[in-house]
Amino acid sequence: MEIVKDPAKLREIRKKWEGESVGFVPTMGALHKGHLSLIQRARRENERVVVSIFVNPTQFLPGEDFEKYPRRFEADREICKRAGVDLLFHPTPDLIYSEDEVLVKAPQVKGYILEGHFRPGHFDGVLQIVNKLLNLVRPTRAYFGRKDAQQLFLIKRMVENFYLPTEIVECETVREPDGLAYSSRNVYLSPEERGRALSISKALKRAAKLAVNNPDVEWLTSEMKKVLQLDKLDYIAFVDRQFNPVKEVQFGNTIILIAGYVGNTRLIDNIYI
Repeated sequence: MEIVKDPAKLREIRKKWEGESVGFVPTMGALHKGHLSLIQRARRENERVVVSIFVNPTQFLPGEDFEKYPRRFEADREICKRAGVDLLFHPTPDLIYSEDEVLVKAPQVKGYILEGHFRPGHFDGVLQIVNKLLNLVRPTRAYFGRKDAQQLFLIKRMVENFYLPTEIVECETVREPDGLAYSSRNVYLSPEERGRALSISKALKRAAKLAVNNPDVEWLTSEMKKVLQLDKLDYIAFVDRQFNPVKEVQFGNTIILIAGYVGNTRLIDNIYI
């Protein structure tokens, strides 16, 4: 496995792979089983696999956890090596960004609802870095988890709008045995907070089950709130696959999303039904 920091070196290696399929998994590190499932799928489906580890400063808002976001490169490197990754791209911000850059902006509607409402400008930073990485790696396929559902939707929209020649592969959310979605931020949770965090996945499963007999979103939302044990709820949302709000669950075309705080840790989760 090669470890590369310089974008120019990455492009040089990528040229040698012309004619081979390339799978790409972009991450911010602190790799867990969710990331590993993406890497393993990329390994199965492609001749070459690239993973990036880059804690992207432009997607963090002032006062968020950029400085304390978990960084454990040595452990991540070992995970990638054992998973058969060909190239690990680990740049520094000064190699990725320059002064007075051309910007990529999130859509003015779909980029500023839900996560975009509570974290305004977040998706500008996400799309900016993903656009850069897709242009550097030029992957055949790039792998993203459904846990960040709105991010996934917007990345797919960007690839479509900019005519980028990469297939975006949606991958199922990976959960711990008790149902908690894997997240790098789970390390912030105390044992007591982790117990209450389980109420998020329980509320989602409850709504999916109850919707079979009563698809009314207003009623389902009230039922979900009975289960949740959050310190602060940012939103419960029911949307179709294009992130339009719905008043009734449409099976095969609905995503239920939750965002909120357990202690000082902000968690998101969803379920596709």
